[in-house]
Amino acid sequence: MGNQIDRRNFLSKSVKAGLGLSLGSIALKTFAEERLPKLDIYPFKTKPIDTVRIGFVGVGGMGTSHYNNLLQIPGCEIVAVSDIIDSRVKRAQQMSEKAGFKKPDGYSSGPYDYKKMCERDDIDLIYTATPWKWHVPIVTYAMKSGKHAATEVPAAMSIDECWELVETSESTGKHCIMMENCNYDKAEMMILNMVKQGVFGELLHGECGYLHDLRAVKYDMEGEGVWRRQWSMEHTGDLYPTHGLGPVAQCMDINRGNYFDYLVSFGTKTRGLHLYAEEIFGTDSFEAKEKFKLSDVVTTVIKTMNGETIVVTHDTSNPRPYSRDILIQGTNGIVRKYPVAKVHIQGRSPHHRWEELSSYEEQYLHPLWKKMEKEGESSGAAHGGMDYFEDYRLINALRKGIEPDMDVYDAVMLSAVRPLSEKSIESGSWPVKFPDFTRGMWRNKRELMVMKIK
Repeated sequence: MGNQIDRRNFLSKSVKAGLGLSLGSIALKTFAEERLPKLDIYPFKTKPIDTVRIGFVGVGGMGTSHYNNLLQIPGCEIVAVSDIIDSRVKRAQQMSEKAGFKKPDGYSSGPYDYKKMCERDDIDLIYTATPWKWHVPIVTYAMKSGKHAATEVPAAMSIDECWELVETSESTGKHCIMMENCNYDKAEMMILNMVKQGVFGELLHGECGYLHDLRAVKYDMEGEGVWRRQWSMEHTGDLYPTHGLGPVAQCMDINRGNYFDYLVSFGTKTRGLHLYAEEIFGTDSFEAKEKFKLSDVVTTVIKTMNGETIVVTHDTSNPRPYSRDILIQGTNGIVRKYPVAKVHIQGRSPHHRWEELSSYEEQYLHPLWKKMEKEGESSGAAHGGMDYFEDYRLINALRKGIEPDMDVYDAVMLSAVRPLSEKSIESGSWPVKFPDFTRGMWRNKRELMVMKIK
């Protein structure tokens, strides 16, 4: 009798699980609805720009870093700068004058003053490094005003925003580029070069993430704490997927013959920020009584159309050394970056043993780093020079009128992990399908522009 009851319970749960998957698939059609492409072909052509005239929005910490890079890159000029804090605008203007450029016009009369800048007829590119919620409003207004647009990560925070970026870029014929600096890291680019040369055989699996103790940053009310902690209060899911996922997506040809099919996300309990607040501000403090929704550790598994899997991890609420957890496994070997860059290649590495990735640098260092490593280092750019490379490649593409290293479809595919991972967690970790932002164009195989260094 007991076995019959157990069997009945099992069958009942199985039916409910199957029904849940079925209903989940129906519900997800709203995310994956078919939308007709507005382009016959991609990439669309743009005219070369001899000198790229830039309007810059948001010159806080990261914005100032990009601003400094652009002052050193030939073929561009910052003609206007906008920020809601007037002292930041003045600092940026002084940076331009010190670098030998004309003082850019300033826009600091409220949060919407950037619109006046976008409407000028002497600007080719609007570049924004503002808090996340402003990325889409700024870049869409820029494109509708006839400007190319570049934004810090993530490009968008919702699926509707992702579609808005895609459809605005397509309808205006203007580039919308997400500035993912980690695509240009020395080790990640070397791994990409090895992948494209077939060193690891056919790819099977990747791992990546953003594992960064940001507790102090989230409580810094002179910086990102003003807005970033609020996201941890209101949302779960992976809030910041692009740093780790960008390089892995390039290795797996996402949007270039491959695509993210669906994901499943899991979230732990929420503890880290509350414990930090108690320790720093006291158990009876206002900060210690704040409630957080963000899971301390979010683990997302992505399945690609070509049959690879990717594990993406997010943790910004606990004590730990920094990592992006990069790993690529293929049929002929494996490589990982953290905590130390190691590689194992079948037929070349000692049996069952790792080798230092640096031992292959002479043969597989990416051509961009071979060509510009000294320039990147001497620029003083943040993060070991990769920030300089991403800004240089942006200006290079616009000056030559060629496809950029990352396009609007790359921007939204990586950014979409945020809302989709949240939906998965809130539904009990059900699979969630990615919308086809390309409407089938992902099937067209095309080479990454960053592999065409001349």
